[in-house]
Amino acid sequence: MKWQRTLQDYRHYLKIERGLSDNSIANYSFDIEKLIRFLDTNKLAPSPITITKETIQQFVYEIAKVVNPRSQARIISGLKSFFNYLVFEDYRVDNPMDLIESPKTGRKLPDTLSIEEINLLIGAIDLSKPEGERNRAMLETLYGCGLRASELINLRLSDLYFDEDFIKVTGKGDKQRFVPISDINKKYILIYQNEVRVHQTIQKGFEDILFLNRRGKQLTRAMIFTIIKRLALATELQKNISPHTFRHSFATHLLTNGADLRAIQQMLGHESITTTEIYMHVDRSHLTEVMHKFHPRK
Repeated sequence: MKWQRTLQDYRHYLKIERGLSDNSIANYSFDIEKLIRFLDTNKLAPSPITITKETIQQFVYEIAKVVNPRSQARIISGLKSFFNYLVFEDYRVDNPMDLIESPKTGRKLPDTLSIEEINLLIGAIDLSKPEGERNRAMLETLYGCGLRASELINLRLSDLYFDEDFIKVTGKGDKQRFVPISDINKKYILIYQNEVRVHQTIQKGFEDILFLNRRGKQLTRAMIFTIIKRLALATELQKNISPHTFRHSFATHLLTNGADLRAIQQMLGHESITTTEIYMHVDRSHLTEVMHKFHPRK
């Protein structure tokens, strides 16, 4: 069994059986490719079926010299998933990763923006340029609906249910959810649609995509990052922010203002409530108030 052929089959499994996105599949593949390069560099020739725990431990030891503990833990997790697939398909009887432990990394708390900082960033958008209205509508949607960058760029006109105050979002693994949208968010999307987008020449195949670049095509995730980084520089914001920062801020502000964690989970599209619970650690200021309000022995 050859590594590249097995990796190709694994990618197919992740796509078809697990329904993962292209980005997730690329990340899983990258972990396996690191191991393959290590074997080639060291002139080691075990196959995916015959590779031993000792060889993988040697790889993990070498990786630990050049990556931080969080990246090391991610690589180990990716390898465990790969070998679990081989066991599942009856190519192996054991997972050589079973006794290999990930380094302790702790739980990284997400960066957030205050409401004032979000207003500052959106207020810094140059509305005299055609892309200004688009950028304002995009940032309002990132924050107002708690979207991932990939969800934002894939948003379609046919996903807008403004009469019902919802948008349909396609998240990881092509799973769909409905997210409430505010009046102010709808207002800025409609301004962009009616005053900017309507005048664009839209390329074939992109007629239903909501947010378009100057060439009438779909934006990239990298472009969303660039727009936000430039606004951070323009406002001299001393934080390392990304599109995901708006999503974190959306969840944190909802929780701080008393929103139910389960409702936030549904809006964010988290598979597990455990993922959403990280926001409990971002701002604890409301916890005392909740305890005093609801505990029977006040």
